[in-house]
Amino acid sequence: MTTLAGGVRAHARIAARDDGRGGTALPVLDGDGPLALRRTRGSGAEARVVLVGAMSGPLGGDHFTVEAEAADGARLRVGSAAATIALPGQNKGEARYDVRLSVADGAELHWLPEQLISARGSDLHVTTHVEVGATGRLVLREEQVLGRAGEEPGRLGSRIRVRVAGRVALDQELSCGPGAPGGWDGPAGLGGLRAVGQLVVVRPEFADAPVAARMLGETAAVMPLAGPAVLVSAAAQDALRLRRVLDEALESFG
Repeated sequence: MTTLAGGVRAHARIAARDDGRGGTALPVLDGDGPLALRRTRGSGAEARVVLVGAMSGPLGGDHFTVEAEAADGARLRVGSAAATIALPGQNKGEARYDVRLSVADGAELHWLPEQLISARGSDLHVTTHVEVGATGRLVLREEQVLGRAGEEPGRLGSRIRVRVAGRVALDQELSCGPGAPGGWDGPAGLGGLRAVGQLVVVRPEFADAPVAARMLGETAAVMPLAGPAVLVSAAAQDALRLRRVLDEALESFG
């Protein structure tokens, strides 16, 4: 971790490898400052890691980076111990949270953090870049809550970019809160809802049996992507209802 006048710089890395005995080894599990990593009890061949927020943040001017790599044959599930809260802090600059994920051929990665809460006065931009091999498998969930109970949100920008076998399957941006383009909270946007999320699932079998597009109630939809992938986008009144919609969508894929 590095502490500068403009904020904190923190970096965490996870590398998962097939251990040759039917399980998954973690030769790299390294986090500093607010990005502490803990290995928890796995299931079968799957290794599990929890990201533990050891400090408040991200605050204004902070820059956090998390990288996770699943090599051929590895099975990795990454979650977080609690929600992440973007806060204003003493520095007035934008905070950044970068996620870099890599899933090799024959590997599987489940990226399932808890919600990101955009508190009033905060300014955070999140980027998630994912590379998936042609036979790799991915489950990626992103959930954002705009403001704590009874408060207006901060400014929140998010970009998800997923490539499968070198081809772009998804490149999506979202901007909410003060300073976001007009209409983000109108009828064509979130319509007053305060929880928004995406679920990206990549599976080789989707190439031959793609998932059909469909609505999930009035504020959620399943959309097949180019390549063996599907996107679920949802908005809800609160985090609990959002999670329920995304979980039900994931279960429907079998």
